[in-house]
Amino acid sequence: MYARDNVSGADHSQEQPTPAQVSAAVDAFRMLSDATRLRLMWLLSSGELDVNSLAAALGVPRPSVSQHLAKLRLAGLVTTRREGRRVLYRARDSHVRALIAEAMFHADHEVSGLPRHD
Repeated sequence: MYARDNVSGADHSQEQPTPAQVSAAVDAFRMLSDATRLRLMWLLSSGELDVNSLAAALGVPRPSVSQHLAKLRLAGLVTTRREGRRVLYRARDSHVRALIAEAMFHADHEVSGLPRHD
């Protein structure tokens, strides 16, 4: 059952996610469980950036950023586009961007004490 099905009046006949869907979601969350990768995804949710810009923004060595980006790319969370000699990275799609935004909004409520809402 999806979390949104717990809302009153929800259709309980909706099928559960397949094992493949659960595995893909677990893999995505595993990739996002690293603080540097989550911070990278936050930046890439706003647009395209190259490795040097990401390293400078996070204060992380370029080789480390490159390794994290390679993992995120293999996991299907980021895409690339070549512009001359530079490779630009961005969050793969609106689903990934929404996931990152919701995770950070949830975290904001956790740390700021903002009231919960549905």
